[in-house]
Amino acid sequence: MKTKQVDRNINHFQKDNLIKLAQIFPSAVKDGEVDFLALREELGLFTEVKEEKYEFTWAGKQNAKKAAQEDVFGKTLKLVLPESKEADKTENIYIEGDNLEALKLLRQNYYNAVKMIYIDPPYNTGNDFIYNDNYKMPAADSLKAEGDMSDLGERYTVNTKSNNRYHANWLNMMYPRLLVAKDLLTDDGAIFISIDDNELENVKNLCNMVFGESNYVAIFPWRKRTAKSDVPFGISQDYEWIVCYAKSSLFKGSIAGKERKYYESDDYPNRPWRIHDLTKQTTASERPNSYFTIINPKTGAEYPANPNRTWAITQDTFKKYYDEGRIVFPGDYSFLNISKPALRYWKEDDMEKAGEDFGRIAVSTKLGDDIGMSQDGTKEITNLFGSKIFPFPKPSSLICFLCKIHTSGHDIILDFFSGSATTAHAVMKLNSEDKGKRRFIMVQIPEVLEASSEAYKAGFSTICEIGRERIRRAGESIVRENPDCEVDTGFKVFRIAPTNIKWNSLMDAGQLDFSQIESAPDLADFMPGANDADIVYELMLRQRNVALSESLEQLSDIGRRTYLYGGSYLVCLETEITVELINKLAELVPLPIKFIFRDSAFRDDIALKDETFRRLKALISKNAGTDKPVYTVEFI
Repeated sequence: MKTKQVDRNINHFQKDNLIKLAQIFPSAVKDGEVDFLALREELGLFTEVKEEKYEFTWAGKQNAKKAAQEDVFGKTLKLVLPESKEADKTENIYIEGDNLEALKLLRQNYYNAVKMIYIDPPYNTGNDFIYNDNYKMPAADSLKAEGDMSDLGERYTVNTKSNNRYHANWLNMMYPRLLVAKDLLTDDGAIFISIDDNELENVKNLCNMVFGESNYVAIFPWRKRTAKSDVPFGISQDYEWIVCYAKSSLFKGSIAGKERKYYESDDYPNRPWRIHDLTKQTTASERPNSYFTIINPKTGAEYPANPNRTWAITQDTFKKYYDEGRIVFPGDYSFLNISKPALRYWKEDDMEKAGEDFGRIAVSTKLGDDIGMSQDGTKEITNLFGSKIFPFPKPSSLICFLCKIHTSGHDIILDFFSGSATTAHAVMKLNSEDKGKRRFIMVQIPEVLEASSEAYKAGFSTICEIGRERIRRAGESIVRENPDCEVDTGFKVFRIAPTNIKWNSLMDAGQLDFSQIESAPDLADFMPGANDADIVYELMLRQRNVALSESLEQLSDIGRRTYLYGGSYLVCLETEITVELINKLAELVPLPIKFIFRDSAFRDDIALKDETFRRLKALISKNAGTDKPVYTVEFI
């Protein structure tokens, strides 16, 4: 059993990066530090690098990269039950707050867990809001003084084209978000980014830096509208773009295709087969061994090779293929209309080779006619709300198509510029169509709506309110249309909020009044007004790959403030720990893999702590049986 203090930091970016580097170049990491000389040699750089080199850069790039690696100590995710739907059973998440902070708060829980990311970020047209990331001055007054925060608390500004750092501001907003988002993707995951002409090239340059040029997948042209006549230069720009990058070479996209035509014949009972062209695009000079005349052993009919398109087999391998039944000649089957020999493939071989991808084909970047335009997205949300409540939403059919490319089952789809929550709508819709169990995570800053907007007049004050209401209405519509299909249309709402826990740094800074502790022990550990559920969720943010959608159960037979999270994490917030309580915890079946206690609950009684943990360790060892994972105890 391991014991340690609960880590006050949520993320350890530098440590994680060192681990990644050590996995690729073990000799370049020594005693937890990078040996840059060894790293250069591993890269084959044994001479001085010239000062000038090709590099994509802009004003503020280094600070943007630093912003990605600064932790979000002092922040947490607070569960907002009144805004949630079916919170006790849903696996979907909706987060209200700055998306860079949200990504960092999610990083431990969903590290390498998100199969697909889709984002539709501000297009940088000169009228869009750009997030300002200034974590060195957390006080709202400082942010307002510098113009980084509105009086209502929003941390974003309009990035006008007259600004001499017009493109740099946009890049500084996007760069850190992509850096953190990459950590959330599974190794076979991918990101899809909607963008227009203004920043298309910069998106590619950014993604080349973050994901690597070799992981560029494709650009999908999306037709957003029909041609207009009153346009600059007389050219109607009717397309936007969806840029796709994979996290690694493990990504593979495919989509359901038309089923191949298989035949069944008496000579091969219960072995369906298909035929394929027996020639290939090689000339006689390129493949002389494949330039020969095939003779049908049964009829003697001759089939000369085409000098510009030879056979796919050689004269030496013909007999092997024929004996295996792989060569089909004209006249062999009355239902076939062929004029030259063909190659036979067995369905069983196709299925074994394709595995889970059987019946799927490569994805074309030419989107089908069933993929709607912007007007379809507007019509869709208008039908839900009765008015044009959100400008230019993407149609859910577009996001559905992207999800079909490589998500299925229980995969997680993340959208951290969720807007009106089209992505959530699309995920629920797709699940209803193919009986999938995909889960979504939506993140949106609570941007205040203009008083003159249709949404404001309809009673909505922020974009988040629109997004959550859309999920509710879309979910209800999907259930009505598919009454026999079990679709998760619920969602847990979390809001970024100040920490609930008084970490050691607060004590060091003199922000804790020790005179209050004796009369109110909770003040030693938790912030005023913090409730137990919020504290448990904040502690879970520090656990790797523990979903925020897991169940939270109060163990009332053990104590008033003892909780089990996801069946594996025991959080004991009791103000006093006793041997009797420890005995009860150790008898839980199945045993949690981690126990978290308040250090103050032991009242500085080291002997009691040692004794109770000896008992806990012994009971765990006795009850765990042959399956003995590493059990950990942490202290707040």
